[in-house]
Amino acid sequence: MADSKLRELSMDFSVQIVKLCEEIRGHYSLVNQLERSATSIGANIHEANYAHGKADFIAKFQISLKECYETEYWLELFVKAELIERERAKDLYNQCGTIRRILIASINTAKEN
Repeated sequence: MADSKLRELSMDFSVQIVKLCEEIRGHYSLVNQLERSATSIGANIHEANYAHGKADFIAKFQISLKECYETEYWLELFVKAELIERERAKDLYNQCGTIRRILIASINTAKEN
C-alpha cells in the first residue's frame, strides 16, 4: 500500500516539475538538471518494483533518495536566482521532503527485514 502511495506521490511531483520547467525561459542546462533529478525519483521508485532482490530494491530506493536531495538543491538555487518564487518552490520542496521521508523509512524497513 505504501509503495503505491509513494509511486503516486513521485509521479504527481514529476508532473508538477515538468510543468514548472516548461514555464521557465532560458537557463536550459539548469532546467534540464532539475527536470532530470526530479523525474528520476519516480523512475527509480518504479524500477524498484522489478528489483532482482532486496539489495537491488534498496539500491533503487537509495538512488531515489539521492535524487530527492539533488532536486531540493536545484529548487533552492532556482529561488535564490529568482527563476521561481519562493512560495511556489515551498510547495514543491515540501512534496519532495515527504517523498524523501517515505523513502528513508522504506529503506530502513527493508534493511531491517
